[in-house]
Amino acid sequence: MKKILVTGGCGYIGAHTIVDLIENGYEVISADNNSRSSERILESVEKITGKKVKNYKVDLCSYDDTFAIFQENTDLSGIIHFAAYKSVGESVEKPLLYYENNLNSLINILKCAEEFAVDNFVFSSSCTVYGNPDAIPVTEQTPTKPAESPYGATKQMGEQIVRDAVYNHKGKAILLRYFNPVGAHPSALLGELPIGKPQNLVPAITQTAIGKLPQMLVHGNDYPTRDGSCVRDYIHVCDIAHAHTLAFDYLLQEKNQQNCEVFNLGTGNGYTVLELINEFEKASGVTLNYRVGARRPGDVVAIYANNDRARQLLGWDPKYNLHEMMATAWKWELRLKEDENIFNTPNAGLN
Repeated sequence: MKKILVTGGCGYIGAHTIVDLIENGYEVISADNNSRSSERILESVEKITGKKVKNYKVDLCSYDDTFAIFQENTDLSGIIHFAAYKSVGESVEKPLLYYENNLNSLINILKCAEEFAVDNFVFSSSCTVYGNPDAIPVTEQTPTKPAESPYGATKQMGEQIVRDAVYNHKGKAILLRYFNPVGAHPSALLGELPIGKPQNLVPAITQTAIGKLPQMLVHGNDYPTRDGSCVRDYIHVCDIAHAHTLAFDYLLQEKNQQNCEVFNLGTGNGYTVLELINEFEKASGVTLNYRVGARRPGDVVAIYANNDRARQLLGWDPKYNLHEMMATAWKWELRLKEDENIFNTPNAGLN
């Protein structure tokens, strides 16, 4: 059984990926300082998989603490690196926080990977690396444009750091560029758990619908799109999670053609914010209280993926449609309402 270190394993995508890895025969350990997550999420992982996952509550910006994880786990087959701050808006307000946290933690992980000869590395990247593309859908060959936010810049820099690191010590890496992960595990035992006011669209929708937030704000309706709101490629989190397992299989089976390869993870369909709200209302039966406000700094106008490369080389086939994405997200929000203290984040949206 191959052992994988998942950094940010208590986060939204990290926890879903741990479930998928375990269900596909991998042993997993987590590293997460829980500054923006709850360690109790791993109890849900155990309920789904029957496996208890050890979490190292470590700040990966500390090299010594990161090194200690590797010292204790010298049998690692590879690393999936999620741990990072991820709010576009916050990164515009606090750029140095994002550069310090996202880049220092990545560098420490890569230094330890080299020291302990852990050769397989999967990096959690983002479609934000494309900036405002000249043409959509974007392929992996689409030129990257100047980042629209410090968060996007950390993903661009992170990709280059990974490329240089694996080339230097002959490791292998995959950069997975996510589009917009949404939804929750069908069991409603796992889902997105924002700390404080949600920065991502779907938890803002569900928290408004459940009454945690009084009203939702749509950031702009004057973009050059079919209804004036931004266009994004929404992809179910379980589909994203499974792509990580497939990426790891790809590396372990030495199917990679280069030291570092890139894959887009999106459905290939672009939906506007207002279309997403409409689909949520259909899936939930709830009329959402929202208003339109000004554009938000850092937001790209429109982007969606060409996912042919992931389909052909990884054998990845997204399963969930937009209705199922919204339905599982709502089911998760309803579960949180049953027990607001379940993850020690009561009334999260009111903070």
